[in-house]
Amino acid sequence: MTHIVRFADENGTVHTGITDEAGTVRAFTGGPRIADLLRLPLDELRARVEGPTETVVGPLLLLPPLDGLMELWAAGVTYERSRDARVEESSEQSVYERVYDADRPELFFKSQPWRVVTDGEPIAVRDDSELNVPEPELGLVLNHLAQTVGYVVVNDVSSRSIEGDNPLYLPQAKIYAGASAVSAGIVPAWEVQDAGALKIGMQIRRDGGVAFEGTTTTAAFHRPLQDLVDHLWHCQPFPEGAVLSTGTGIVPGLDVTLTEGDTVAITIEGVGTLTNPVRTGRAALDWLVPALDDPGARRAHRVAP
Repeated sequence: MTHIVRFADENGTVHTGITDEAGTVRAFTGGPRIADLLRLPLDELRARVEGPTETVVGPLLLLPPLDGLMELWAAGVTYERSRDARVEESSEQSVYERVYDADRPELFFKSQPWRVVTDGEPIAVRDDSELNVPEPELGLVLNHLAQTVGYVVVNDVSSRSIEGDNPLYLPQAKIYAGASAVSAGIVPAWEVQDAGALKIGMQIRRDGGVAFEGTTTTAAFHRPLQDLVDHLWHCQPFPEGAVLSTGTGIVPGLDVTLTEGDTVAITIEGVGTLTNPVRTGRAALDWLVPALDDPGARRAHRVAP
Protein backbone atom coordinates (compact mmCIF):
# COMPACT_ATOMS: atom_id res chain seq x y z
CA MET A 1 0.00 0.00 0.00
CA THR A 2 1.26 3.44 -0.94
CA HIS A 3 1.23 6.36 1.50
CA ILE A 4 1.82 10.00 0.60
CA VAL A 5 4.05 11.47 3.32
CA ARG A 6 5.84 14.58 4.56
CA PHE A 7 9.21 13.98 6.16
CA ALA A 8 12.32 15.76 7.37
CA ASP A 9 15.76 14.50 6.37
CA GLU A 10 18.80 14.42 8.65
CA ASN A 11 19.50 18.08 7.85
CA GLY A 12 15.99 19.14 8.84
CA THR A 13 14.88 19.82 5.27
CA VAL A 14 11.22 18.95 4.70
CA HIS A 15 10.23 16.85 1.68
CA THR A 16 7.08 15.26 0.33
CA GLY A 17 7.07 11.79 -1.17
CA ILE A 18 5.69 8.28 -0.90
CA THR A 19 6.34 5.16 1.11
CA ASP A 20 5.57 1.59 0.09
CA GLU A 21 4.83 -1.61 2.01
CA ALA A 22 8.56 -2.29 2.40
CA GLY A 23 9.01 1.07 4.13
CA THR A 24 11.09 2.58 1.33
CA VAL A 25 10.72 6.37 1.16
CA ARG A 26 10.95 8.17 -2.18
CA ALA A 27 10.77 11.93 -2.62
CA PHE A 28 8.88 13.76 -5.34
CA THR A 29 11.08 15.76 -7.67
CA GLY A 30 10.63 19.51 -7.58
CA GLY A 31 9.96 19.72 -3.85
CA PRO A 32 6.16 20.09 -3.78
CA ARG A 33 4.31 20.47 -0.50
CA ILE A 34 1.23 18.40 0.32
CA ALA A 35 -0.66 21.65 -0.28
CA ASP A 36 0.82 21.89 -3.79
CA LEU A 37 -0.40 18.38 -4.57
CA LEU A 38 -3.89 19.39 -3.44
CA ARG A 39 -3.90 22.18 -6.01
CA LEU A 40 -4.02 19.42 -8.65
CA PRO A 41 -7.10 17.61 -9.97
CA LEU A 42 -7.32 13.98 -8.87
CA ASP A 43 -6.05 12.54 -12.15
CA GLU A 44 -3.00 14.81 -12.17
CA LEU A 45 -2.25 14.04 -8.54
CA ARG A 46 -2.39 10.32 -9.27
CA ALA A 47 0.00 10.75 -12.18
CA ARG A 48 2.38 12.59 -9.87
CA VAL A 49 2.20 9.89 -7.19
CA GLU A 50 2.75 7.13 -9.73
CA GLY A 51 5.45 9.07 -11.62
CA PRO A 52 9.23 9.41 -11.14
CA THR A 53 10.57 9.73 -7.59
CA GLU A 54 13.97 9.69 -5.91
CA THR A 55 14.89 7.15 -3.20
CA VAL A 56 15.90 8.83 0.06
CA VAL A 57 18.50 7.38 2.42
CA GLY A 58 19.51 8.30 5.94
CA PRO A 59 17.46 8.91 9.10
CA LEU A 60 14.05 10.38 8.32
CA LEU A 61 11.33 11.86 10.50
CA LEU A 62 7.75 11.45 9.31
CA LEU A 63 5.68 14.59 9.85
CA PRO A 64 1.94 15.33 9.92
CA PRO A 65 0.67 15.35 6.32
CA LEU A 66 -0.70 18.90 6.42
CA ASP A 67 1.06 22.10 5.41
CA GLY A 68 0.56 25.39 3.60
CA LEU A 69 -2.97 26.79 3.68
CA MET A 70 -4.57 23.43 4.45
CA GLU A 71 -7.04 23.26 7.32
CA LEU A 72 -8.33 20.44 9.50
CA TRP A 73 -12.12 20.44 9.93
CA ALA A 74 -14.40 17.94 11.62
CA ALA A 75 -18.00 16.76 11.62
CA GLY A 76 -20.07 15.81 14.63
CA VAL A 77 -23.07 13.59 15.40
CA THR A 78 -22.67 11.52 12.24
CA TYR A 79 -23.12 8.12 13.94
CA GLU A 80 -26.03 7.02 16.13
CA ARG A 81 -23.61 6.27 18.97
CA SER A 82 -22.26 9.80 18.81
CA ARG A 83 -25.78 11.22 18.98
CA ASP A 84 -26.62 9.07 21.99
CA ALA A 85 -23.40 10.04 23.77
CA ARG A 86 -23.94 13.76 23.17
CA VAL A 87 -27.51 13.49 24.49
CA GLU A 88 -26.26 11.59 27.55
CA GLU A 89 -23.66 14.19 28.48
CA SER A 90 -25.38 17.42 27.50
CA SER A 91 -27.53 19.87 29.39
CA GLU A 92 -29.13 20.73 26.02
CA GLN A 93 -30.03 17.29 24.72
CA SER A 94 -32.41 18.28 21.93
CA VAL A 95 -29.64 20.13 20.07
CA TYR A 96 -27.92 16.85 19.23
CA GLU A 97 -31.10 14.96 18.49
CA ARG A 98 -32.13 17.62 15.96
CA VAL A 99 -28.78 17.89 14.18
CA TYR A 100 -28.54 14.11 13.73
CA ASP A 101 -31.57 14.13 11.42
CA ALA A 102 -31.19 17.64 10.00
CA ASP A 103 -30.28 18.30 6.37
CA ARG A 104 -27.37 20.50 7.48
CA PRO A 105 -24.57 18.62 9.32
CA GLU A 106 -22.52 19.87 12.23
CA LEU A 107 -19.13 21.06 10.92
CA PHE A 108 -16.45 22.86 12.87
CA PHE A 109 -12.89 24.06 12.42
CA LYS A 110 -10.35 21.89 14.24
CA SER A 111 -6.76 22.98 13.55
CA GLN A 112 -4.16 24.74 11.44
CA PRO A 113 -1.43 22.44 10.07
CA TRP A 114 1.29 23.48 12.52
CA ARG A 115 -0.79 22.46 15.56
CA VAL A 116 -1.43 18.92 14.31
CA VAL A 117 0.54 16.01 15.84
CA THR A 118 1.14 12.62 14.28
CA ASP A 119 1.96 9.03 15.22
CA GLY A 120 3.97 8.69 18.44
CA GLU A 121 3.55 12.34 19.43
CA PRO A 122 1.53 13.36 22.47
CA ILE A 123 -2.08 14.42 22.46
CA ALA A 124 -3.34 16.38 25.45
CA VAL A 125 -6.38 16.86 27.65
CA ARG A 126 -7.39 20.18 29.14
CA ASP A 127 -6.51 20.62 32.80
CA ASP A 128 -9.82 22.45 33.34
CA SER A 129 -11.94 19.55 32.10
CA GLU A 130 -13.12 16.56 34.12
CA LEU A 131 -14.14 14.28 31.26
CA ASN A 132 -11.96 13.89 28.16
CA VAL A 133 -12.10 11.33 25.35
CA PRO A 134 -10.41 10.39 22.11
CA GLU A 135 -12.62 10.23 19.03
CA PRO A 136 -11.36 7.89 16.28
CA GLU A 137 -12.42 9.13 12.86
CA LEU A 138 -11.85 8.58 9.16
CA GLY A 139 -10.32 11.70 7.62
CA LEU A 140 -10.99 12.69 4.01
CA VAL A 141 -8.08 14.42 2.27
CA LEU A 142 -9.66 16.89 -0.17
CA ASN A 143 -8.09 18.84 -2.99
CA HIS A 144 -9.09 22.40 -3.88
CA LEU A 145 -11.85 21.04 -6.13
CA ALA A 146 -13.43 19.18 -3.18
CA GLN A 147 -12.41 15.83 -4.65
CA THR A 148 -11.49 13.14 -2.13
CA VAL A 149 -7.92 12.24 -3.06
CA GLY A 150 -6.98 10.21 0.02
CA TYR A 151 -7.70 9.06 3.55
CA VAL A 152 -6.05 9.40 6.96
CA VAL A 153 -6.73 8.35 10.55
CA VAL A 154 -7.78 11.23 12.81
CA ASN A 155 -8.10 11.51 16.58
CA ASP A 156 -10.51 14.36 17.36
CA VAL A 157 -9.64 14.67 21.06
CA SER A 158 -12.49 16.33 22.95
CA SER A 159 -13.60 17.61 26.34
CA ARG A 160 -16.99 16.03 26.98
CA SER A 161 -17.55 17.96 30.20
CA ILE A 162 -16.97 21.39 28.61
CA GLU A 163 -19.16 20.72 25.57
CA GLY A 164 -21.74 18.98 27.75
CA ASP A 165 -22.03 21.99 30.02
CA ASN A 166 -23.07 24.20 27.10
CA PRO A 167 -22.93 23.49 23.33
CA LEU A 168 -21.68 27.07 22.80
CA TYR A 169 -18.45 25.97 24.47
CA LEU A 170 -17.73 23.62 21.54
CA PRO A 171 -14.64 25.55 20.31
CA GLN A 172 -13.04 25.30 23.76
CA ALA A 173 -13.89 21.59 23.94
CA LYS A 174 -12.44 20.87 20.50
CA ILE A 175 -9.72 23.41 19.69
CA TYR A 176 -6.71 23.48 21.98
CA ALA A 177 -3.09 22.31 22.05
CA GLY A 178 -2.95 18.55 21.65
CA ALA A 179 -6.53 18.07 20.45
CA SER A 180 -5.70 17.14 16.84
CA ALA A 181 -3.76 14.05 15.75
CA VAL A 182 -3.49 12.70 12.18
CA SER A 183 -1.70 9.59 10.89
CA ALA A 184 1.57 10.27 9.07
CA GLY A 185 0.58 8.74 5.73
CA ILE A 186 -2.21 9.60 3.29
CA VAL A 187 -3.61 6.52 1.55
CA PRO A 188 -4.55 7.52 -2.01
CA ALA A 189 -8.26 7.30 -2.73
CA TRP A 190 -7.72 4.92 -5.65
CA GLU A 191 -6.26 2.34 -3.26
CA VAL A 192 -9.36 2.21 -1.02
CA GLN A 193 -12.14 0.16 -2.60
CA ASP A 194 -15.03 1.28 -0.38
CA ALA A 195 -14.65 4.02 2.22
CA GLY A 196 -18.18 3.21 3.37
CA ALA A 197 -17.25 -0.21 4.72
CA LEU A 198 -14.08 0.21 6.78
CA LYS A 199 -13.59 -1.28 10.25
CA ILE A 200 -12.44 1.14 12.95
CA GLY A 201 -10.97 0.06 16.27
CA MET A 202 -9.67 1.97 19.28
CA GLN A 203 -7.96 1.11 22.56
CA ILE A 204 -7.12 3.25 25.56
CA ARG A 205 -4.13 1.56 27.20
CA ARG A 206 -3.31 2.24 30.85
CA ASP A 207 -0.76 0.75 33.27
CA GLY A 208 -0.04 -2.20 31.01
CA GLY A 209 -3.69 -3.05 30.43
CA VAL A 210 -6.66 -1.91 28.35
CA ALA A 211 -8.90 0.67 30.04
CA PHE A 212 -11.30 0.85 27.11
CA GLU A 213 -11.74 -0.89 23.78
CA GLY A 214 -14.31 -0.30 21.04
CA THR A 215 -15.03 -1.00 17.39
CA THR A 216 -17.32 0.35 14.71
CA THR A 217 -17.50 0.57 10.94
CA THR A 218 -18.03 3.38 8.48
CA ALA A 219 -21.04 1.38 7.27
CA ALA A 220 -22.82 2.78 10.36
CA PHE A 221 -22.27 6.31 9.11
CA HIS A 222 -25.51 8.33 9.07
CA ARG A 223 -24.72 10.61 6.10
CA PRO A 224 -23.10 10.24 2.68
CA LEU A 225 -19.48 11.38 2.99
CA GLN A 226 -19.86 13.67 -0.02
CA ASP A 227 -22.71 15.46 1.75
CA LEU A 228 -20.26 16.64 4.42
CA VAL A 229 -17.81 17.79 1.75
CA ASP A 230 -20.48 19.68 -0.17
CA HIS A 231 -21.58 21.59 2.94
CA LEU A 232 -17.98 22.43 3.89
CA TRP A 233 -17.20 23.81 0.42
CA HIS A 234 -20.54 25.55 -0.04
CA CYS A 235 -19.58 29.07 1.06
CA GLN A 236 -15.79 29.18 1.25
CA PRO A 237 -12.79 28.19 -0.88
CA PHE A 238 -9.94 25.94 0.19
CA PRO A 239 -7.22 26.88 -2.32
CA GLU A 240 -4.78 24.28 -0.98
CA GLY A 241 -7.28 21.69 0.16
CA ALA A 242 -8.33 20.43 3.57
CA VAL A 243 -8.71 17.35 5.73
CA LEU A 244 -12.26 16.66 6.91
CA SER A 245 -12.65 14.34 9.89
CA THR A 246 -15.99 12.59 9.50
CA GLY A 247 -17.16 11.94 13.06
CA THR A 248 -16.90 9.07 15.50
CA GLY A 249 -18.91 5.94 16.14
CA ILE A 250 -16.90 4.97 19.25
CA VAL A 251 -17.57 6.94 22.42
CA PRO A 252 -16.68 5.55 25.88
CA GLY A 253 -19.19 5.71 28.70
CA LEU A 254 -19.22 8.60 31.15
CA ASP A 255 -17.08 6.55 33.54
CA VAL A 256 -14.08 6.65 31.15
CA THR A 257 -11.77 9.65 30.80
CA LEU A 258 -8.26 10.09 29.44
CA THR A 259 -5.52 10.63 32.01
CA GLU A 260 -1.82 11.46 31.95
CA GLY A 261 0.19 8.40 30.92
CA ASP A 262 -2.54 6.73 28.84
CA THR A 263 -1.92 5.70 25.24
CA VAL A 264 -4.59 5.86 22.56
CA ALA A 265 -4.28 3.47 19.60
CA ILE A 266 -6.61 3.77 16.58
CA THR A 267 -6.69 1.49 13.54
CA ILE A 268 -8.78 1.97 10.39
CA GLU A 269 -8.83 -0.97 8.01
CA GLY A 270 -7.01 -0.19 4.78
CA VAL A 271 -5.96 3.27 5.96
CA GLY A 272 -3.50 2.86 8.83
CA THR A 273 -2.85 3.28 12.53
CA LEU A 274 -2.38 6.22 14.86
CA THR A 275 -0.91 5.85 18.34
CA ASN A 276 -0.45 8.74 20.78
CA PRO A 277 0.54 9.06 24.45
CA VAL A 278 -1.63 11.33 26.58
CA ARG A 279 -0.41 14.41 28.44
CA THR A 280 -2.20 17.10 30.46
CA GLY A 281 -2.28 20.85 29.89
CA ARG A 282 -0.98 23.37 27.40
CA ALA A 283 2.68 23.21 28.39
CA ALA A 284 2.88 19.61 27.18
CA LEU A 285 2.49 20.86 23.59
CA ASP A 286 4.54 24.09 23.78
CA TRP A 287 7.25 22.35 21.70
CA LEU A 288 5.07 22.75 18.60
CA VAL A 289 6.18 26.39 18.41
CA PRO A 290 9.94 25.73 17.98
CA ALA A 291 9.09 22.76 15.75
CA LEU A 292 7.74 25.28 13.21
CA ASP A 293 11.31 26.22 12.31
CA ASP A 294 13.05 23.04 13.42
CA PRO A 295 11.07 19.88 12.62
CA GLY A 296 13.79 17.84 14.32
CA ALA A 297 12.57 19.25 17.63
CA ARG A 298 9.71 16.76 17.37
CA ARG A 299 12.07 13.82 17.98
CA ALA A 300 12.43 14.56 21.69
CA HIS A 301 8.67 14.31 22.18
CA ARG A 302 7.99 11.22 20.11
CA VAL A 303 7.70 7.71 21.51
CA ALA A 304 7.62 4.37 19.72
CA PRO A 305 4.10 2.98 19.18
